[in-house]
Parts: sequence; structure tokens; C-alpha cells
Amino acid sequence: MFGGMLLGVFLRTRLPTHHLSDESRDAVKMGTAMIATLTALVLGLLIASAKGNYDTLNNELGHISAKVMQLDNIMAEYGPVTGEARDLLRSAVVSTIRQLWPEGTKAPSLEMARLPSGNLRAIRSRLLSLSPCDQSQRWLQNHALQVLADIADTRFLVVQQIGRRSLPALALLLLVFWLTFLFFSFGLLSPRNTMVIIVLVICALSAAGSLLLILELDQPYQGLLMVSSEPLRTALTHMGQ
Repeated sequence: MFGGMLLGVFLRTRLPTHHLSDESRDAVKMGTAMIATLTALVLGLLIASAKGNYDTLNNELGHISAKVMQLDNIMAEYGPVTGEARDLLRSAVVSTIRQLWPEGTKAPSLEMARLPSGNLRAIRSRLLSLSPCDQSQRWLQNHALQVLADIADTRFLVVQQIGRRSLPALALLLLVFWLTFLFFSFGLLSPRNTMVIIVLVICALSAAGSLLLILELDQPYQGLLMVSSEPLRTALTHMGQ
């Protein structure tokens, strides 16, 4: 975008005078206004879409955390015989935190996110092997299996989002092209002085920041705006109590 502005400033000093007449300026301004309107609409839609995707994944993570605490409480109420299953559940939460929020800069991969599913299957096997002694334990067993199935379904939705971009690349390319053209027209029609250059640089940085925001929101498990692991860590703290 800044390069487009510099190109506009460069051409302004070399175009014949009639290319910068009032009529020519008006025509350029009308075209620029149309592209600016399209850019604003697409930019708003992309930000809204990326924010919606980010919020959805964040809510799914909170849903899983709440269900994990609920499942642990149900198994604790069932009795000491579920101790092994509760240990497996805790191990699955610890593995998920380590894999989705690694200590280094390495982003989580789809293969890494699939690892804890073995623990979920093992928990289901332990629950199915229980022998309820009364109606109350039978209800707790069935309820625990339902909650575990809910966790598995939500976890599958989360795994699908890891490493996948929901925003079309063509829309981003068009947006960058339109913004570059806008800054080219700004440089072409604006006088060449220090104040204009500084203002246009700030505007280019602001527009680039909005594109960065879109890309960051579209990848919730990596980058600068990663979803917080606090819900799962809170669940882990309350497990076993």
C-alpha cells in the first residue's frame, strides 16, 4: 500500500498537466470513492467473519471445560471405582493444554490435537465396564456417558478448525489490491510534502493492521491472538476436589 502511494507521488510529477486537470481529478475521485466503498464493505465482512469464527472456537473451548468438570463430578459421585477413569480424564486435559498451547513457538498441529482421543476412548471403556449397584449409580453411569459423548463431539469440532483458514484467499487478495489502488490515487492527487507523506504512512499502517487483525482472528490457536487456555486450566484445578 505504501508502495502504491509512492508510485502515485512519482507519477504526479511526470504526468502532463491535462492529466491532473479538475475534470480528471473528479473522475479519479469518483472511481476512488466507489472502490473505497467496496473496500469498506469487504473489510467489515471479513473482520466480522473472522471474529465470529474466533468467538465460536473460544465458546467451544469453554463448553468443553465445563463438561470436563461436570464429568469429573459425576464420576466422583459414582464412587471410588471410577478413580482410574478420572485419572485418564485429567491426563487428557493436561495433554490437550500442552499440545494446543506449547511452551515454545511451535503452533499446534492436527496430528498433535488427535492424540488425547485415545484417553477419551479409554474413559468410555472404563465407564461401560462399571456394574451399577442401584438405580442412582445406573443414572450416573448413563449421564457420564452422555457428557463424555458431548465432550468428544465438541472436541471434534475444535480439531477441525486447527490449521484451517475459514477466509477465502481471493477476498484477501482483492482487498489488498483495492487498498493499494486507493493509496496510489491518494499519492497521485495529494501534494508532495512531509505532512502528507506522514499521514499516508500512518493510514497505510492502519489498513495493514486491519488485515493483520483478520488473519490473527482466523487462526485462534496460533499467532498473537491465541485463545486463552484459562478455561481448561481452571477445569484442571477443580478436578479431583
